[in-house]
Order: sequence, then C-alpha cells, then structure tokens
Amino acid sequence: MAQQMRGQPMFILSEDSQRTRGQDAQSSNIAAGKAVSNAVRTTLGPRGMDKMLVSDSGDVTITNDGATILERMDIEHPAAQMIVEVATTQEEEVGDGTTTASVLSGELLARAEDLLEDDVHPTAIVEGYHEAARLAQEAIDGQVLDEELDDDLLRKVARSSMTGKGTGDVGAGPLAETVVKAIRQVHDGEKVQRDNVTVRTRVGSSSSATDLVEGVVSDDEPVHENMPRRVEDATIGVLNLDLEVREGEIDAEYNITDIDQLEAALTAEEDELRGYAESLKESGVDVAFVTGDIDDRVASFLASEGILAFESVSDDEATSIARATGAKRVGTLSDLDTEDFGHADLVRVEKYGDDELTFVEGGAEAETVTVFARGGTEHVVDELERALNDALDVTTAALDKGGVVPGAGATEIAIADHIRTEAASITGRKQLAVEAFADALDVLPRTLAANAGMDPIDALVELRSTFESEGRSGIVTTPEAGEIGDPIEAGIVDPAAVKREAIESATEAATMIVRIDDVIASN
Repeated sequence: MAQQMRGQPMFILSEDSQRTRGQDAQSSNIAAGKAVSNAVRTTLGPRGMDKMLVSDSGDVTITNDGATILERMDIEHPAAQMIVEVATTQEEEVGDGTTTASVLSGELLARAEDLLEDDVHPTAIVEGYHEAARLAQEAIDGQVLDEELDDDLLRKVARSSMTGKGTGDVGAGPLAETVVKAIRQVHDGEKVQRDNVTVRTRVGSSSSATDLVEGVVSDDEPVHENMPRRVEDATIGVLNLDLEVREGEIDAEYNITDIDQLEAALTAEEDELRGYAESLKESGVDVAFVTGDIDDRVASFLASEGILAFESVSDDEATSIARATGAKRVGTLSDLDTEDFGHADLVRVEKYGDDELTFVEGGAEAETVTVFARGGTEHVVDELERALNDALDVTTAALDKGGVVPGAGATEIAIADHIRTEAASITGRKQLAVEAFADALDVLPRTLAANAGMDPIDALVELRSTFESEGRSGIVTTPEAGEIGDPIEAGIVDPAAVKREAIESATEAATMIVRIDDVIASN
C-alpha cells in the first residue's frame, strides 16, 4: 500500500499485504457469516437434522448441538469466526440456544446486505439494529409467563430443550424428570448451585438406565485388589498428601556398614508406612481419598485394616467429594479429628467392562449430585451428555434468570410484531433497519416449519394470522410433521434468558461485521 506525499510514494504496508475495501470487504464478510449460519440452520428445532463431524485423525462426532458443530468446524475466515463466538458466548451464558443465535446472526447479515445495496449507510443499519434489539427485549419481558416455576413447568423446560436431540432409546420426558430432581437438589431457595451437578457417562447399557446419584460418581479405582468394594455408613477422609516414605529436604548420604544397620533402616521404613494405615484406622476412617501417591506397601496395610483407599484423586474430584460428604481436606495425619471427616451412607465400587467406577452416595451434606448417563455406544453417550448438560443449564436459567416464555417460535413472532408496531414511530432510514430486524426474526419460525416438513411461507402467514386473533402461535411438531398451535398447551417453553442472550449476541456480531469496510491481511 502506497500513500502519495509531495509527489513521492510512501509505503505503509508490506508488499505481501492484501487489502479488501468498501463494498467488496462488506460482501465478503457478510457471505462468510451467512455461510456459517447456514451450516447449522437445518439442525434447529425438534425435527432438526444431525451433522457428522470428522477430524483429521478420523474421530467422528454426530450431533445437532450448534455450539459443538461450530466449535469443531475448521473455520478460518475472521468474520465467520465471529459467528462462532456468538455460539460460544450463548453456550457460556445460558447453555442453550446456540443454533438460534447463529441462525439469527446470519439472517441479520443477509437483511443488512439488502439495505447496503439500497444505499443505506452502515451506521444507520447499526443504529436501527440496536434500537430493534432494545424493542425485542421489551417484547420478551411481555412474553414471560406469570406461572410459578414449579416442578411441572421446569420439566417442560428441560423436555423442550432435549426434544429432537440424540437421547438413545429413552424419550426427553423421563430424562427431564431426572434433570429437575438434580436441579432441585442443588437449589438453595435463592440460587441454583449449577457446579454441584455433574454428568457422568458410561457405555454398556441403554439410555433408559440413566439415573440420578445423590452424591459423586468417580473414575478413581481402589489402590489394592483386596480392599472392600462396598462400605456402608462410611467415614470419609479427604487427604492432600502422599502416603509413602518421606524424603529429606536436603541431599544426604547414609553409610551402612553391616546387615544390622540395613535391617534397622528397612524396619524403620516399614514402621513409617504401617503407621499411616494405623493412624487412619485409629481415627475411624473407612474410606480415604488421597490426592497424592500411596506406596504399594501402604496400600497393602490399608487393605489389611479393611480401609478402602484411592490415590491421585484430582483436585476437582476431591472438592466434590468433600462438598458432598462434609469432609475437610486435610494435609497431615497428625492430630486428626472427627470433625475433619465426612460421612456417606454408602461407598460402592462397580465394574463396567474393564473399568471400575466409585459411587459415593447419601453424603452428610448432600450438596453434590451426579446424573449417571448410560448408552449403547460412545456416540450415543456423548450426545446424551450434551443434551443433559443443555437441559440442566436451561432449567438453571429459568430459575435464576427471569422465568420462561413460549417456545416453538411463538416468542419470535411476538417480538417481530412488537418491533413492526414500534417501527412506525422511528424516523429516517433507521426505520428501514428496524423493520429489517423484524423480518430477520421470521427466519426462526420459518426454519422450524421447514425442518418440520411444513411449507415455511404458508406457515409464517398462518402464524401471524393466529397471533393476531389469539395472541399466541407456534410450530407444534407432531409425529407426522408439524402444525400451528399454542406452545403452552403443548408444553413447549424456553427460558427467557435464552431469548435475551440470543438477541443480544446476534445483534452485536451482525453490527460489528456490518461496520467493517476495510480488511487488511499480511504475513
């Protein structure tokens, strides 16, 4: 790139630099954003299709989760990556609605492209979109149901999020029961402690075997084969230390001149190791979770004392076990006190194929629960895990972040109607952008209709007509296809927070891309 200065060219960028400006830059960025959006569009809704993602190493992922699809796609275009960030933000904030946010971003860009071709300035588009987004938030507030968030309504939220996702041989209904039980277990009356709910998966049984464990399910296995595999009414110790021979803090050499000295040294070492087991036995510990290493001889001594022990327990696992059982994490065996230990009704070790899992159930504090998901194959359990996490997240969002709204595209129809009504009072070209935003929202019910096998245009016309006459209308899927109906009567509800976040993140991404008129790339 050269700049003329008093008749002489001044080079600012290197010769290797590539620059795209003006309408070409805008068109390229918008095309990239729309392409990413279209990649996940067919996955939207209960009748959405799955995508198969194959990595360079041959690993296969089958899913219709928007965040997972976009995360694992090999996307290089910077504008396209911004759409991926929309899905990532949506996932982190509310845990669901990633496809909705991505599809809306792409449609906002498509509508902006039409406005740019009609010579509407990018600033007017950006201002109009932000005004429309504000009106959308107003409309969402007006759609929030007044009903109490009881278990029945929360089950509908969880079921709506999982319908159409890969859940193996079990429907969304029974899984929703498990999800709501888990969330209620960690709801303190004011806030859901979402981090206290874990999903653990294991291949080898049907999805219908998925169950809720009031406690922790751990991958850790006993350190000795002769240790008990079932301990009832267990006293739990969580130890942040190594149970092995202590090493000196300074380098030193010991000269042993005869066999008696060697035997004495070995005896002292043996006594030290045996002392660990005796200390735990005397303190009343039945099960020990140790974050450090356990010497093989200590493991043997512990087994002889009837103590079940685990080594190299991860920090997160140790914290979960301590939280569930009421134990304190202690760093020394000296002066152990009964107040340092936790309690569990049952600790059991079960074998699944070649591996073992440890269940810590009925903890004294019962602050941690685990959804133990089963499936016939790795692909099934992976998708089931994603579906359950989404359901847990949306149920949390419903309780913590502002209630629920009608699903099935009904809220989007209401938002678009509100924006069109208010657009008449907006002056200047910004009004065109506000109306374009409303038109962009129509992509969501249109896509739901198309994925359900309905004619999207006819469905949209009927949705608007029914909304005008009855105040609520959505795409209710049936075993055969889909129909226009009341999503509340059909039990289809979504957290309001999912809609709010999707509107906000999609608007931010679209306006940021529209404002770019110069792309400079160099090596």
